[in-house]
Amino acid sequence: MGIERTGAGRAAFKVSLTSADHPYMSGPWTPQHQEFDAEDMVVIGTLPTDIDGVYVRNTENPVHEPIGRYHPFDGDGMLHVMALRDGKATYRNRFVRTKGFQAEQEAGRALWAGLAENPAKSERPGWGAHGGLKDSSSTDVIIHAGAILSTFYQCGEAYRMDPYTLEPLGTDTWCPPQGISAHPKVDERTGELLFFNYSKTAPYMHYGVVGADNVLKHLTPITLPGPRLPHDMAFTTNYSILNDFPLFWDPALLERGVHVSRFYPEMKSRFGILPRFGTDADVRWFEAEPTYVLHFLNAWEDGDAIVMDGYFQHDPVPETSPDAWPGHERLMTFLDQAMIKPKLHRWRFDLTTGLTTETQLDDRTLEFGIINNQYAGVKYRYAYSAVPKPGWFLFTGVVKHDMDSGESWTLDFGPERYGSEPAFAPRVGATEEDDGYLITFISDMIEDRSECVIYDARKLADGPVCRIILPGRMSSGTHATWSQGETIRAARDKVKVGGGV
Repeated sequence: MGIERTGAGRAAFKVSLTSADHPYMSGPWTPQHQEFDAEDMVVIGTLPTDIDGVYVRNTENPVHEPIGRYHPFDGDGMLHVMALRDGKATYRNRFVRTKGFQAEQEAGRALWAGLAENPAKSERPGWGAHGGLKDSSSTDVIIHAGAILSTFYQCGEAYRMDPYTLEPLGTDTWCPPQGISAHPKVDERTGELLFFNYSKTAPYMHYGVVGADNVLKHLTPITLPGPRLPHDMAFTTNYSILNDFPLFWDPALLERGVHVSRFYPEMKSRFGILPRFGTDADVRWFEAEPTYVLHFLNAWEDGDAIVMDGYFQHDPVPETSPDAWPGHERLMTFLDQAMIKPKLHRWRFDLTTGLTTETQLDDRTLEFGIINNQYAGVKYRYAYSAVPKPGWFLFTGVVKHDMDSGESWTLDFGPERYGSEPAFAPRVGATEEDDGYLITFISDMIEDRSECVIYDARKLADGPVCRIILPGRMSSGTHATWSQGETIRAARDKVKVGGGV
């Protein structure tokens, strides 16, 4: 069958997916194969008139029957955009037209085996997004230089799309041959984008800076002891923070072409701090307690120290859950945040002594945290962490933290309602950090629909300010972002949107 685009004609795409008896191709993870353009949507409540910008979420939507075992991170990337301005809302969703997506469309079938399979089963050789694993660009999404940038965690290309129309704008010409990882960072104060990648060949990592004009300004190798699996990074006004965690492919098995991740608790975690435009020779490595960190919240400079917040995993490689979906025990276990036990955590790196101190900030299992992006890289006060559903890769609510007082507030989405990674949308003209809105996409499994839900960030207990009913129920996914309309428009006036300048 084809992919239907409501309000924009038919899109000539082939779908050959029949699997349904899979925990991550059913329920809230049921793939969506329709592309919508919608303006006249049902609104429950009142759309704020003092919100201006774009909320974007990336999701996984497999189009073809998988080769062997399916992992949700294999799904084809689909972006969902809610644009808000002057009390009006416009929604669009589109598949990310990656090179892998297009190749499989031409073939009419899957060409790549997924994360849970032997890469030798792929019709493409090698490992990672440039080999046996398809670059589906389905992991992360940010907005930089006036355009959406979607990325893949196994170091693929940087795909750009128009933030309002979702028109494909190609891949960025500055992307290095090794690709870039998910979680590049945008410093809203300078407009610069910071990124890293990793690979199985020395030096095993690169780090770079792209200017507000979307031109590569800096690229340097970063030497690691061997192949590693970093997923995120952090930055401050003057520094970037990379990592080397004791969770990586078993070296002996890797020599035989077998990719099995193991945790080495006898090894320390290492954080590499370098000036924003520093080189490999400038990196200072700080040791810390062994863990794995999927996501960081923020970092900032405090005198002669750097402070960084993120989610410390207390059991990065847990025992397989006996209660998981039969036949998918390992998959379910490693997507279950309740098993991995991430906790909100703080590291402090003393630049004078070279010592690290660290503190757990909350006993609850939390992950996928966000902040007001205008405070990225500087001292901040408020954090918003997603509450995972035990046993599943789903989010049931949000915890707001006052990082100064230690006070917190919990927002529950309601029975059988699962949200996306939220984003903070500053109120137009706001002068205080938490003066704005918390926005998320929520799938209501009882009503069998998805909604864009907006909360007053200062009055979470009051419930939604409004709920915008989407034309179709979306699949679940990973990351989302917000960008102010003023920021997007200013960047589009300066930068040639599409591929580079």
